[in-house]
Amino acid sequence: MYHTLNSLHKLGMVVMAFSLTLVFPFVLSILIDDGAARYFVMPAVGAFVFGLLLTVLCFPFRGALRRREGILVVFLSWICLAFIGSLPIYFAEQLLQEDFGIAKAVFEGVSGLTTTGASVINEVERLPISVNIWRHSLLWFGGMGILLLAVAILPLFNVGGREVMMSEMPGPLKDERLTPRIASTAKTLYGIYFVASVLCLIAYRVAGLNWFDAWCHAASTMALGGFSSFNASFQSIDNVAADAVAVVFMLFAGINFATHFKVLRNRSLRLYAYCPEALPFLKLVLGSGLIISGILYFNGNYATWFEALRYGIFNTVSVATTTGFANVDYLTWPFVIPVYMLALGSFASSGGSTGGGIKLIRILLVFRRIRVEMLKLLHPHGLFPVRFKTTVVSDSVLLSVMTFLALYMMTLMVVFALLALGGADPISASSAAVALVANIGPAIGSVGPMSNYAHFNDFQLWVSSAAMLVGRLELLTAFVIFTPHFWRR
Repeated sequence: MYHTLNSLHKLGMVVMAFSLTLVFPFVLSILIDDGAARYFVMPAVGAFVFGLLLTVLCFPFRGALRRREGILVVFLSWICLAFIGSLPIYFAEQLLQEDFGIAKAVFEGVSGLTTTGASVINEVERLPISVNIWRHSLLWFGGMGILLLAVAILPLFNVGGREVMMSEMPGPLKDERLTPRIASTAKTLYGIYFVASVLCLIAYRVAGLNWFDAWCHAASTMALGGFSSFNASFQSIDNVAADAVAVVFMLFAGINFATHFKVLRNRSLRLYAYCPEALPFLKLVLGSGLIISGILYFNGNYATWFEALRYGIFNTVSVATTTGFANVDYLTWPFVIPVYMLALGSFASSGGSTGGGIKLIRILLVFRRIRVEMLKLLHPHGLFPVRFKTTVVSDSVLLSVMTFLALYMMTLMVVFALLALGGADPISASSAAVALVANIGPAIGSVGPMSNYAHFNDFQLWVSSAAMLVGRLELLTAFVIFTPHFWRR
């Protein structure tokens, strides 16, 4: 009980801090007079009071966070912040859509904070500017939360090759967990994230977008989200320069931020070559984009190689990095292409990036393990350790990765079954399960890149919200909360 109250004390502080972020869109709404200021007042005041009550009532039980308390704080924070963040959208959309209920609002909030980018809003252009900016800011805040999750919580589970991942993290992370030194590490990564976001914003502005659209798409790009200020995403922008900006920064955000830190600290691009994921990630994503572009050109989908390259590269990078932007309806392409892109989005992003999915490092570990098993068939008495660069990966790490992949597959099957039970057709249900758990956003079928999830019923929306949440928390962080052992002393 003491540990739970300590977690609630920390949760209260998180909620109070988050409530202050609502001040910016509130002030902006007043300045531009878009009539939406009242949508931010109640959520901000309510969240602050709720957080204050938790902090004051649980103050006697405060203390340093340990493993269980940290996990509980993360889990409860993601739920609370998603709900609070959804309230301004709920109030604004209720005036525009009579059928916009709390299930849709929470879906939108969870989608934003988990950087999934799936939407249930049919006409985003009608939203007040301040509400639309807040909607995209949720993505940006979610990206910051993901970095903290990557450096402070997920290493506790040892489900992604901790020994390998730690070799890519800045110094404090190798030795400390949930300590002020971890906070220092997080601040460093936040600094890189902030500076890159500003550069992305400026690049979009130079490419021809106004400041409003530039911020919306910069926030989505750096968080690898997918929200857009246009219903048709980049198809409405139709700007080659903006496409290029998006591709560059999506690739940047898809690489481990700790690797970016090491490159900047040592002022050497060579360090990207020493990262176990960076070059494989770039080769896989860009190579896939080139192959898809070639298929589109020779299949006659586009008259020129430039067009095929533009649309092939952009959409492949977008889906592979779990961003979810689209500058064309790629469901009109040969069916195997969007299926392959969706599969790519399930694992291509690097650990320590703002992308979702299984993460490339786990897949690389699995392939190395498969290679070792083949070698053992030929040389039964040989010793073939699984290596990443100079790091030998232990069998316990490999077993934990296999366990994670098994749990991931089971989660996909359960989400698919529940969505199909709710009435979705098999293609839409299966692809949506992949897109939601991997935090990609758009899928195939009725939830493709030029449509959204607005037609889902409340049951499907709640299932989808849960799928996005457990996917972003990388399954175990969410599922462990519901085990009896978690609550035992």
